[in-house]
Amino acid sequence: MAQAAEKTRRGKPRESALDKDHLLRAYRDMLLIRRFEEKAGQLYGMGLIGGFCHLYIGQEAVVVGMQMAVGKGDEVITSYRDHGHMLATGMDPKGVMAELTGRSGGYSHGKGGSMHMFSKTANFFGGHGIVGAQVSLGTGLAFSNWYRGNDRVSLTYLGEGASNQGQVYESFNLAALMKLPVVFVIENNKYGMGTSVDRASASTDLSKNGAPWGIPGVQVDGMDVLAVKAAADVAVAHCRAGKGPYLLEVKTYRYRGHSMSDPARYRTREEVQMMRTQHDCIEGARSKLEAMGVEEAEFKRIDDEIKALVQEAADFAQASPEPEPGELYTNVLVEG
Repeated sequence: MAQAAEKTRRGKPRESALDKDHLLRAYRDMLLIRRFEEKAGQLYGMGLIGGFCHLYIGQEAVVVGMQMAVGKGDEVITSYRDHGHMLATGMDPKGVMAELTGRSGGYSHGKGGSMHMFSKTANFFGGHGIVGAQVSLGTGLAFSNWYRGNDRVSLTYLGEGASNQGQVYESFNLAALMKLPVVFVIENNKYGMGTSVDRASASTDLSKNGAPWGIPGVQVDGMDVLAVKAAADVAVAHCRAGKGPYLLEVKTYRYRGHSMSDPARYRTREEVQMMRTQHDCIEGARSKLEAMGVEEAEFKRIDDEIKALVQEAADFAQASPEPEPGELYTNVLVEG
């Protein structure tokens, strides 16, 4: 165990010894996110989704690998690129899609849209549109767990674009000072809205951003679900043992623009195509499963199941009514 932890600290997490069934589950979960996001992109193009919409296509291994390392009661909070996180925590695709289309059957009753939906049942605390704001809130979730004396862990996601926000470092300080059980997950997909991380951050190894506060960190291949799961196992165990926060820089890639309004002309088609063909997380998992003896018929069965689920979600969303005007006045105050 000590050797595994030491290897992780050096930045090379060991691969989890996941069996075929677990890897098949990861493959299915990643495929669900991919197909769901593709459908969301289609509905946006048809004018059925309004406002902002940030797709997660390409980054699926991050949330799926992280979720495989946590347990019942552990919490998740993230930024506006959040559909994948919702599905990974077990939220119903129908409710997520209905919220995207602003319908009453959505998780926030049509009032939150793409960036602001929640599920207390799934311990998913948003979806937040203000860059970096969720990091302070995720640290607050960890403080709540510390205060209650339970062993729950807060997974707090942020992008590389948010990693230099002042409130992020304030959160690092408090988490380290009080040894709060929070895993800070920097999803480094290389680009913000038109700006490469190489042009925006003097720090070239974001996993070391917590070093001034003594927060251990590691870089992870975010296109490999097994590598993410292995690193997450170490990070979650560290927090659950009362040792304080942990930082993961998960190096990933999004195939679409920053949002649906972004043509992504700041990177080459060749770069995107190289990532799709050589580093795709779903194809990588499929290759491992084929080596384990999984046959084409099983992949087709999973694909057919996922397509049906996503189509059912789209149909439900379009059939669900719009919220009543009175819904504007609900969920405004919480009675003490």
